[in-house]
Amino acid sequence: MIRVVFMVSKRQTNTVPSSGVIQIGRIIEMTAKTGGQESSEAATLKRAVAAKRMLLRRLTVPPPRPRPVVSRLNLVRRCSSLFHRQWMLPSPAAPIHSISLSKSSSSSSYSSDPAPALGGPASTVEVRDFDAPSFYLIRDDLLHPLVNGNKARKLDALVPLLRRHSATDLVTCGGCQSAHAAAVAVCCAERGLRAHLLLRGEQPEVPTGYNLVSLMYGSVSYVERSAYTRREEMLLKHAKSVAGGEGNVLWADDILRNSHGLNVESDSVPMDGRGDPLSECSSETSLRRVVIVNEGACSVVGLLGLIRLVKYLSQAHIFGRDQQIVLVLDSGTGTTAIGLALGIIYFGAYDARAEYFVALLISLPHSINGLVDNWLRWRVTAVMLADSQDRYKEHEKCLISNFKSIYGLETVEHNEGIIHWVDRLHPRRFGKILNGEIDLCRRIAQQTGVLLDPIYTLAAWEHAVLLADAEAEKHAKVVMLHTGGTLGLFGLAQRYISDFSSGVPTVHTL
Repeated sequence: MIRVVFMVSKRQTNTVPSSGVIQIGRIIEMTAKTGGQESSEAATLKRAVAAKRMLLRRLTVPPPRPRPVVSRLNLVRRCSSLFHRQWMLPSPAAPIHSISLSKSSSSSSYSSDPAPALGGPASTVEVRDFDAPSFYLIRDDLLHPLVNGNKARKLDALVPLLRRHSATDLVTCGGCQSAHAAAVAVCCAERGLRAHLLLRGEQPEVPTGYNLVSLMYGSVSYVERSAYTRREEMLLKHAKSVAGGEGNVLWADDILRNSHGLNVESDSVPMDGRGDPLSECSSETSLRRVVIVNEGACSVVGLLGLIRLVKYLSQAHIFGRDQQIVLVLDSGTGTTAIGLALGIIYFGAYDARAEYFVALLISLPHSINGLVDNWLRWRVTAVMLADSQDRYKEHEKCLISNFKSIYGLETVEHNEGIIHWVDRLHPRRFGKILNGEIDLCRRIAQQTGVLLDPIYTLAAWEHAVLLADAEAEKHAKVVMLHTGGTLGLFGLAQRYISDFSSGVPTVHTL
């Protein structure tokens, strides 16, 4: 029997914090049996030395490295620079209604208050009656007659970016009734750009809804479903054909990467009095500059409008900073939910005083910590419609990583648990509706003046009602974001004719 003992000296562990519970001078004792051979003794000594080194690594705890003052200064400056740009929407504001639910033994009814009490300290804001569950509704469906909902938010920073970089054409894709594709077509036409829309499937005999809008405002090509599965390849090939031999093609996020995520206005082209690029190409034979936008504006630049919305909602006269908020929305690609989460993470503590703190940062290096780290007590509940939870979380991780990389905001790490991905209350294949859901949308419209569609916004409405009525959520405000898309009902009216007839419909209960 060979016994090997090492004593760890106090000098070797001088970096152990005084609050530690490890006693200096602890003895490591290893006992090994040998067969009398020299090789076994050597192996025992080798394992003992390795054990000593491992212990020293555990005992040697380096002190936390403080964040450099310059790093904190850059963080606030970069956060501030996100808002110093041109936006498509004149204001991030949208009407906010309060929706109340009344239940009877046979059915439920709803009522709407278009001017609810908002703002104020936590002790004085409107308190929900336990007998009348309610939630707030952000009416993004009223932002624009054709470009509304989350489609408008995701284009809020993108459209001005394209114009300032002299883009002549934009290529994107979507389903036959894609609200995103229609919104892109309208925004481009209003600003003298050409929109090229690749729509999945076959051209319908009678174009209606968003398909009709796309046909009227953009250049539409219908793509076979098998080819549509390779979206990036499909978009790039079409963009190159639009650009021609001498034109150039780039993806929307490439513009941000080329400007390192900073204020892109600083290195943009000269503008005329209307805010249009002086070098903008207008002739069909001019050199084309084609920009590709992913399906659903699923890109980093598409997140900026949602972050702007969070900043607006956190103002004292809206929802304030002291309330617990549950933001509820339906999720197709998940980009909108991710943008809202990033707004909560990075700009929950950002306000007009941020620039004052920047000036004081050098002399008071620790004063900014509370500003950056004290994010809002908000969370996002995203109702998954088109994919599995694993795919949504993978998309969330990828998009947040790209955002941090472009804007240099890796120092803020509080992104875990902000988004709660949940299944729809009544699961089905994406694009399908259940009996009674169209009638439920009709009753909600008649009682509240709010138009929903059964594929997207009804899913968020049902979950908002559930959360508002839940005992566990009585301490929080439930806020639903209306993501628009109501023109999709025109397409549904062709597919589900009987549900839109004047007969007695099937009643759907939550």
